[in-house]
Amino acid sequence: MIGYLVFLAISTAIYALFCLGLNLQWGFTGLINFGHVAFMTVGAYTTVLLSLQGVPLILATLVGMALAALLGLLMGISTLRLREDYLAIVTIGVAEVIRLVVNNQDLPIGKEWKSGVFGVQGFPLPLGGDKPALMVLALLVLFLVFWLLERFVRSPWGRILKAIREDEEIPKALGKNVFWYKLQALMLGGAIAGLAGAFYAWQLTTVYPNNFEPLVTFDAWTIVVLGGAGNNIGTILGTIIYWAYDAVTRFVLPQIMPLDASRLGAFRIMVIGLILILLMRWRPQGILGKKEELTLGK
Repeated sequence: MIGYLVFLAISTAIYALFCLGLNLQWGFTGLINFGHVAFMTVGAYTTVLLSLQGVPLILATLVGMALAALLGLLMGISTLRLREDYLAIVTIGVAEVIRLVVNNQDLPIGKEWKSGVFGVQGFPLPLGGDKPALMVLALLVLFLVFWLLERFVRSPWGRILKAIREDEEIPKALGKNVFWYKLQALMLGGAIAGLAGAFYAWQLTTVYPNNFEPLVTFDAWTIVVLGGAGNNIGTILGTIIYWAYDAVTRFVLPQIMPLDASRLGAFRIMVIGLILILLMRWRPQGILGKKEELTLGK
C-alpha cells in the first residue's frame, strides 16, 4: 500500500509539472496546444539515450529540456504568425510524427541496450530503485517550478502574456513584440514538459512510444480545465483530483460493478467526460479559475 501511495505521489508531481507547462501556454497566453505530449517525449527519450551513453543524469535532463524548448521554437516560428487553429493542428501533428518516428526506429543492441520498438530498458538510473527518494526529488522540483512560474506570471512579463491572451492587438499597439512573447511561452512550457518527461522516464525506468499517445495531452487538458485555466494552484489541484479519482475508481469500481477490465476502463473515462460536461455547464472557468479570464471559446 505504501508503495502505491509513493507511486501516486510521483505520478501526481510529474503530471502537475506537465500540466503547468500547458497552463503557461494556454491558460496564461491563449496558445492552443493539442500536441503537448511531444515535449514530454523529447525530454524522456533524450534523458534515456544520453544516460545510456554515460552522460550524468542531471545534465541529460537539462539537455532534454533544451531540446524540448527548441522543438517549441521550431513549431512557434512556423505557426505563431498565423491563426490560432494552425498552432493546434501543427502541434498535434508534430506529436504524432515524433511518436511514429521513434516507434519505427531500432537502437543498436549491445550489453547496455535492450531495444524493442525503440523501447529502452535497463538504463542506469541512480534513483530507479529508490522510489521514496525520487518522490521527494519530484515534489521539490515541482515546488521550485511552481514558485518560479508564480513569480514570472505576476511580473510585467506575465501581465503581457495575459494581455496577449485577452486581445493581442492591445499589447501590439503598446509596442510589444507579441510574436516573441508567444514564442517564449511556448518554449518555456515545452521545457517544463520536457522536465516532466525526464521524471517520467526515471519513474518507469523503461520508455516506449505507447507511453506518449495523444491521450496524455488530453488528460493534461482535462486537468487544466478542471482546476481552472490561468491558475497554477488550480492546475496542481486538478492534478491531485485526477489521480485521486484514478486511484479510487481503480479499487472501488471493481467491487461495485462486475465488468471486465476493458469495459471498466471505458466506464471510468465516460465518468470523466460526464464530470467535464457538468463542470462546463455550471462552472466553465474550472474550480479555481476566474470567469473573466476564461479562454475557452475565444
